[in-house]
Formats: sequence, structure tokens, C-alpha cells
Amino acid sequence: MTYSLRCLLFLLISLQVQSQHKDFYRYPPSEIVTIHSNILKEERTVYIHCPKIDSSNVDKRFPVLYVMDGENHFELLAQYADYLSRPDVLAIPKIIVVGISNTNRRRDLTPTQSILDYAGKPDSSNITQESGKNEAFLQFIRTELMPAIEGSYRTATYKVFAGHSFGGLSSINCMLTHPAMFDAYIAVSPSFYWDNKYLLKRTDQMLTKGAVLNKKCFYSDGNEGGSSSFFHLDLLKFDSLLANKKLVGFNYMYKHYPTETHMTEPIVAYLDALRFIFEDWERH
Repeated sequence: MTYSLRCLLFLLISLQVQSQHKDFYRYPPSEIVTIHSNILKEERTVYIHCPKIDSSNVDKRFPVLYVMDGENHFELLAQYADYLSRPDVLAIPKIIVVGISNTNRRRDLTPTQSILDYAGKPDSSNITQESGKNEAFLQFIRTELMPAIEGSYRTATYKVFAGHSFGGLSSINCMLTHPAMFDAYIAVSPSFYWDNKYLLKRTDQMLTKGAVLNKKCFYSDGNEGGSSSFFHLDLLKFDSLLANKKLVGFNYMYKHYPTETHMTEPIVAYLDALRFIFEDWERH
């Protein structure tokens, strides 16, 4: 075939492809809703992904995973939820994924007002940033978001709360202060450095040795400055605290990902977390 003929053939094929109907690939199919919060006094955008309904069991209800930083992690978790619950995988049950997007992340996801940096020293860049309103954010979830989701979707009673960094801090804070809100908690690189390690101290104070805590908790950290980084040392401290408390009914897992950065860690951590949370799920 001559060069000119090959060029002509390529041009004809290109024109044929361009003339065909094209559509965008949209996955995972999800809903975007806006909820007005009287508690937070603002509109909140929420992403919702539901599993396909089996026509043979239209009354089936599904556990719900609530994930913070929805604009970053919702799509990842929605795809994990679909893949891991496929009939040829069956690692977890079908679940509903609810992604909560941010308006003021520092305000909503931190438990105390603070201007301290990770070393416990005053940080002038934090002075003008509002913080310490995590309690209001949790009340928004409990009294406004959850009723809206449960009133509109086929939810089961089992609920999971997941977050990364400040979101991980919020997840652990919720487990300590409102444990009944969720059945399982996921904290990927929780920012325990916040306010001179406030939440690490509260963990030691609030968890009584030998107390009953029928929950599951997955927490992790990545390579965020090496083995001497504050993220890693704080997670080791948290893990040691939980081990020493010997809580009854509490099932937890700690994983360290030395090859992952702070921002790549959620990709592997959320996968492991889902498998751990639902490891005892009855598959048949």
C-alpha cells in the first residue's frame, strides 16, 4: 500500500469516527442534592450513590457510608462500593455512599478552636481562620442529614463514618463523644497534632479501661515525613492507647502505608477499611 493510499484510508476512518454519535461516560451514577442546615446556617451539597435495586428483592435495605471531603473522596468510595459488592467479588454488601462536601473545612472538622501548628507553636496564618465547630457539624449530620437520607433512601440501620486528615480527626472525635451515631469509624491519617494533640489526650481521658464499646474502627497513616513524622508517631500512640484500654467488643485495625503519601494513602486505605469493616458480613 502506497503512502498516499494509507493517508487517504486514515482520513476516511477519522471522518467516519467523527461522524458517529458520541456520548460521555458517566460513572458512578449518583445524585447531587442540596440540604439547608438550620444548625450551620447554610446550604450543604451532598452526593449520594445508591446500589442497583435487585428486582427480586425490591424491599432490601442497605448500610450507609458517610464520607467527609465528599468533593475529593466520594467518587472513589462509590466505585469501591460497586466493585467490592459485585457478584463475582462479594467482599462487602451493597451500600449507599453519602459524600458531604465542604464549605469551611477547618471550622467543621476540628474539635477545638486553635491557632497552633503541628509542633504546638502559634501559627499566625491560623489566626483569621475559624475552627473548633466540629460539634455543630456532627449535630448537622445527626439531626438534619441522616433524617433526610433515611427518609428518602432504602437505608439499613448500619452506618459508617469515614474521613481523611481533618476528616479522620472528626471521625475519631465522633467515636469518642457520640459513639452511638455510627457502627464503624474510618480515620485515614487523622490530624492528631491539632491543638497540641488535644484528641490524643481526650482519648486517654474518655476511654475507661475495660469499658464496653461495640464498634469497629480502622485507622492508618502513610509516609508523611518518615518514621519520625508527627502523623506516624501520633498513630502509634493512639494504637498503643487502644491496646492498653482493652475495650470490650471493640474491633480495630491499624495500618501503616510506607509507600504512600498523605494524598495517595486514601486510595489504598479506604479499600482496606471497607474490607475490614465488613469482614464478618454474611455473603450468602
